Amino acid sequence: MKSQLADPVMYQLPVGESLVSLNELLGQQITLKFLGAIHCIACGRKTNKSFNQGYCFPCFKKLPQCDSCIMSPEKCHYDQGTCRDATWGDQFCMTDHIVYLANSSGVKVGITRLSQVPTRWIDQGATQALPIMRVATRQQSGLVEAAMKAFVADKTNWRTMLKGTSDEVDLVSKREELFAQCAETITSLQQQFGVQALQAITDAKPYTINYPVLQYPVKVTALNFDKQSEITGTLLGIKGQYLIMDIGVLNIRKYTAYNVQLCIV
Repeated sequence: MKSQLADPVMYQLPVGESLVSLNELLGQQITLKFLGAIHCIACGRKTNKSFNQGYCFPCFKKLPQCDSCIMSPEKCHYDQGTCRDATWGDQFCMTDHIVYLANSSGVKVGITRLSQVPTRWIDQGATQALPIMRVATRQQSGLVEAAMKAFVADKTNWRTMLKGTSDEVDLVSKREELFAQCAETITSLQQQFGVQALQAITDAKPYTINYPVLQYPVKVTALNFDKQSEITGTLLGIKGQYLIMDIGVLNIRKYTAYNVQLCIV
């Protein structure tokens, strides 16, 4: 889903060549029907199974965006000359990244390209977010994140995130606490890569993000196109990359490569 920061977040679902405004469908019954075809989002090849949220197996094995260092950026091997595609790495990894704190299912540390602020936070369902460092490469942001995750979570509990709005947290105080806890590591990284490569952000104000949700589920039940080709229910909300319906929740990003028909009842 495409999103735009507003109050609440505005969501659009790409369907064919069109973008459907989902906020306008809140409270209405919708049907999502999987038409049986899955096409790789990179090469267009028809595939029986989607890997890494939209790729066929050959692309999953060869494309740089599917490499293990994407999930563990501190393991970047670009400088070793073994990047799957150095041109892609130049564009997406050797560029400014943000280390941030977010509150989705509780406080977590994360990283994202500067160009992905605030989209990354919305995709995670964060209700608060605060950029805390700007670094020169993805690897360097991963090294900072690896140090900080010893003191704070680095993942979102999606079930907790979908049950409601997290209690407000003082992210500025948490930032200062983490800077103190990781001061030695940050200094070491600055000595290795240069002071200008890793800069603390101390003047940013926390973002507050509200989502279009009429009602949160008491129990989170995941809907699955691989088990149920047609899903019909009342749309009660959108948060992160999930549709919240009266019959369960659907992770839209998981089914990016699926050929799906949307019907508004």
